[in-house]
Amino acid sequence: MTSVRASTLAHRVDRAPLVPGSFCSDGRLKTWLASLGSDECARQLKQLFDTHPAVAQLINGIAQASPFLWDLVRVSPQRLLSFLITEPEQAFEWILLAHADAITPDAAEPEVMRALRLMRADAALLIALADLGGVWTIPQVLEFQTKLADTAINLALDYIFAEPQQHSKLYSPSKAHPGQTSGFVALAMGKMGAGELNYSSDIDLVLLYDAAAVIPGVEPAWLFVRAARKLVKLLQLRTPDGYAFRVDLRLRPDPSATQIAISTAAALDYYENRGQNWERAALIKARPCAGAVAVGEKFLAEISPFVWRKYLDFAAVADVHAMKRQIHAYRGHDTIAVEGHNLKLGRGGIREIEFFVQTQQLIAGGRHPELRSKATLPALDALERGGWIDAQARNQLSTAYCFLRKTENRLQMIADEQTHVLPSRPEELEHFARFCGFADRAAFADVLLTHLRDVQAHYANLFEHPAPGRELFRLSFSMDTENRETLDQLASMGFRQPPEIYALARRWQGGAYPSLRSPFAREQLGHVLPILFDHFARAANPDDAAILFDRFLSGLHGGARLLSLLRQNPDLIALLALVLGSAPRLADSLAQFPEVMDAVIDPSFFGPLPEEEELATALARSLQQAASYEEQLDRVRIFAQEQMFLIGVRILSGTVSADQAGEGFARLADVLIRALSGLVEMKIAATHGRIAGQHIAVLALGKLGAREMTSTSDLDLMVIYDFDPSQPESDGVRPLYGAQYFSRFTQRLIGALTARTNYGALYQVDMRLRPSGRAGPLATHIEGFASYQETEAWTWEHMALTRARVISASPGFAEWVEKILRTVLCRRRDAKAVAADVLEMRRAIAAEKGEKEQWDMKYVAGGLIDIEFLAQYLQLVHAWRMPELLDPSTARAIEKACQAGVLAAEDAEVLLPAIRLYLNLTQILRLCLPTKVDPSKAAPGVLALLARAADVPDFGTLDPFLAETQTRVRAIFSRTLGT
Repeated sequence: MTSVRASTLAHRVDRAPLVPGSFCSDGRLKTWLASLGSDECARQLKQLFDTHPAVAQLINGIAQASPFLWDLVRVSPQRLLSFLITEPEQAFEWILLAHADAITPDAAEPEVMRALRLMRADAALLIALADLGGVWTIPQVLEFQTKLADTAINLALDYIFAEPQQHSKLYSPSKAHPGQTSGFVALAMGKMGAGELNYSSDIDLVLLYDAAAVIPGVEPAWLFVRAARKLVKLLQLRTPDGYAFRVDLRLRPDPSATQIAISTAAALDYYENRGQNWERAALIKARPCAGAVAVGEKFLAEISPFVWRKYLDFAAVADVHAMKRQIHAYRGHDTIAVEGHNLKLGRGGIREIEFFVQTQQLIAGGRHPELRSKATLPALDALERGGWIDAQARNQLSTAYCFLRKTENRLQMIADEQTHVLPSRPEELEHFARFCGFADRAAFADVLLTHLRDVQAHYANLFEHPAPGRELFRLSFSMDTENRETLDQLASMGFRQPPEIYALARRWQGGAYPSLRSPFAREQLGHVLPILFDHFARAANPDDAAILFDRFLSGLHGGARLLSLLRQNPDLIALLALVLGSAPRLADSLAQFPEVMDAVIDPSFFGPLPEEEELATALARSLQQAASYEEQLDRVRIFAQEQMFLIGVRILSGTVSADQAGEGFARLADVLIRALSGLVEMKIAATHGRIAGQHIAVLALGKLGAREMTSTSDLDLMVIYDFDPSQPESDGVRPLYGAQYFSRFTQRLIGALTARTNYGALYQVDMRLRPSGRAGPLATHIEGFASYQETEAWTWEHMALTRARVISASPGFAEWVEKILRTVLCRRRDAKAVAADVLEMRRAIAAEKGEKEQWDMKYVAGGLIDIEFLAQYLQLVHAWRMPELLDPSTARAIEKACQAGVLAAEDAEVLLPAIRLYLNLTQILRLCLPTKVDPSKAAPGVLALLARAADVPDFGTLDPFLAETQTRVRAIFSRTLGT
C-alpha cells in the first residue's frame, strides 16, 4: 500500500467534477486501469483510488469531460501517480527544475523546444488536478500558471543569448544567465502581467531592448529582432509535442508599423507623443517578466507619467467605455445569456470587471499610488480601502471574478483551447455544468446569472449614467434655426430672456471659447447641457446663472477635462452652480486651474479636513513622483490649489466653521512650508554643500502663527539659524560663508513660495517682522535674534511675537528658539507704557488704513485689530506672572485672560462672539468677493452666505448687528487701554 501523507495532493482533494453515473459504472476509467496490467504503477493507482474516492471521482470527471487532460493522464500513468503522492507546490517546483536542466547552451533547438513543451504539459496536468480538486484557490491557480510562463520565457531567452552569434555581440554578457544581461526584456501584459494567466491563454508580450547593450558596430535592431523571432519560435511553433505558449505581440507600440522588438527609446517616444488611453490601461498591468528585468523596470519608471496622470483623469472613462461598446457591437455580446455567453467579453463578464478596476485606477492612480496594483483582486481591495467603491461592490466583484475565472479555466481545460464561450447547446451546457461541480445546468445558470448581473450593475453605475428626464431632453440648441420648442421650454423653466439664453448655448456648442475648441470638449458639453440648464433654472435668477457660466467658460483652461469630469459626476454640477453663484473669486480660481475639482471627487472630501500628518504624507507621495525641482514646485502648487479649493467649498457648504477653516488653511501652509524648506535645503546643499552644525528654523507670525488664515492671507515669516563658528564655510563645490549661506536659503524659500509657475503662485510672503524689519538681513543668527529682542525691539515687535510659532526646525533647535520667545514674552513690563505703545500703534494704523469702513473686518474701529491688540496687551503685561496666558490664537488668549481674572467675564462674553463673527465673515468675504467691494451690493447668494455665517435670519439683520458689535468691542478696547 502506498503511503499518502496529509500534505500530498491526493490527501488534499476535497471536491471533484460531477459526471453521469458513478465511478464504478464508468467504463472508460475501468478500461484504462485494466490496460495498465499489474505493474507497480497500476497497483499503486488502484490502491490510491480505493482509499481516496474523491481522487477517483476527480480522474473519472476528467475522463468524461476533458479530452485534453485525459490524454495527459493516459500517456503517462507514472506522471499522474507522482503528482498525486507529492505535495503539489513541491511537484510544481520539480517540474520547472527538471525541464530547465534539459535546456543547456549546447542543446539542439529541437531538444529545447521539446523540454519547454513537456514542462508545460506536466504543469498543465498538475494545475488542473489542484484546481479541479479544490486544492488550490483560483488566485493560486492563476499565480502558478503565470509562473510557468515566466519560467519558460526566461529559459528560452537564456538559451537564445547563450548562442555565440548573440553572446559575442553583447556589451556585458553573462555566462550564468545571459538573458538577464542581454539588454533585451519581455514585458508581460494583460493577465500575464497581472499574475493572472488563464489555463490556455495566449501570452501578451511587448519585447524591448536597450540599444546600448550591444558592442559598437553591431546593429541593435538586427540582433534583437532576430532574438525575438527565435523566442516566438521556441514557444509557439507546433511540434509533435504540441506548443509551449501562443505569443501575441500586438500590444507593442504601433504594431502595424514597428518590428516585433523595438528599442526602449522608440517606445518611450511613442507613448509620450502618440500614446492613447487604452494603452495606458494596458500598461497598468505591464511587468518585466524575463530577460533584462532592470531595463524593463527603468522603462516603466520612465513612462509612469504617461500612465499615471497628476490629476483625476475622467477623460479616460469615455475612451475605455467606447472600447467596450466596440467590443459589444463587433462581437454581439451586449446581452446577458447562459448558453453561448462569452465569459470574457460578454455583459457582466471578466472584461467589465477589469475595465471597472482599470478605469478607476487611471482616474485616481496618479494621485493615489496605492491603487496601482496590477492584479484585479488586490486592486478591488485598494479601491474599497480608499473609499472609491463600497464593501458590497468589492465583495460582489471579487466573488464574481473568482467564479468567472474558474469557469473560464474549466472551458479551456476541455480541449486546451483559448475559448471563453459557454456551450451553446443545452445538453452540452448540462455536461459542462457538471464538470464545474454543479448538479445540473439550472444550478450553474442560477449562480452564473447572479454574478453577471452584479457585475453589469456595478459597471453600468460607473460608465452608463442614466439620461436626464424627458423634459430636459426637449432642449435642442440647433446651430441653424431657433428651435421653438426649446424656447418655450426655457420660458417655462423660468428664464426671462429665452432667445438670449438660446444664443448663449449655441455659441458654446459652436466652440466660441478656447475651452470649447476641441470636438471632445463640445461632445462632453452636449451631454451635460440639459443638467446644467436644470440647475440654472433652480437659481434665484436663471438668466444670471447662465451668464455666470458663460463667463466661467470664457476663462476656463482645459475645458475637455472638466466637462468630462462633470459628465461622469453629474452631482458636481450642483456644486459648480453654487460656486458660480456665490463665490466669483473661487470660480475664477476653478476656471484657471480646473484640476482643483479633483479634491472634491476624492472620497476623503466627505470626511473631516485632513490632519497635518495626512497632508504631509499625501504631499510627500506626490513629490516622490517628480523628476526635477521645477516639477516639485509644480506639484506643490497643484496640491495647494486642490486643498484650498476643498476648504473653500466646505466653507460655502457650511460644513466647516471659521475656526476650522482658519486652522485648515494654516495647517496646509505649515505642511507646504516644511516641505519646501526641505527641498530648498537639499537644492542649496547640492550646489553649496552644508555648514558644520547648521540649524534652520522657520517661524510663522501673524495670521499663520495664530492659525487664523483665510484663502488670501499672506505669510508672515522669520528665519533663524545657527552653525559652528569654528567652521563658517560650507563644504560644497561653490562654498558660501555663514550669513550669506542662510540668506541664500531664505531667498530660495521665498522664491519657492511666491514664484509663479504654470500652476500659479502659492503665497505672498512678508518678512517685515524680522529683526530691524526691511533694514535687517533676511535671516537672523539665533544669538543676534535673542540680543535684539532683549535690547532693541519695539513693543509692537513683541506684540507680533505673541503669535509666533516654529513650524520648521529640528526638535532641539526649535526648543531653543521657543525658549527665547518665552523669555522675551515673560519679561516684566510697565502696563501703562505698553498701553501707550499699543494705542500709538493703533492710531498709526488707523491713519494709514482708515477705521470707518464697517465691512473692513480687520481695520474698522472695534474690528479684529482692536481685539488682537487687546489680547496681545494682556499677554505682554501679565505673562511675567501668568505665563499660561501665552497663546498664538487670539480667541484662546482672550479665554485664558478671562479665566485668569485679568479680563472681565462680561467683556469676554462680547469679545469671543465678536472674534467668531469677524472670522466667519472674513472667510466668506475673502472667498467670494474682490477687495474693497461693498458686500451689500453683492449677489443674493453671497448675502445669504454672510447671513448664515453670522447666524442671523438675513442680510438686513446682519448690517445693524455688525455695527452694534463693533461699537461694543471698541468700548472695551478703550476702557481697557485708555483713549
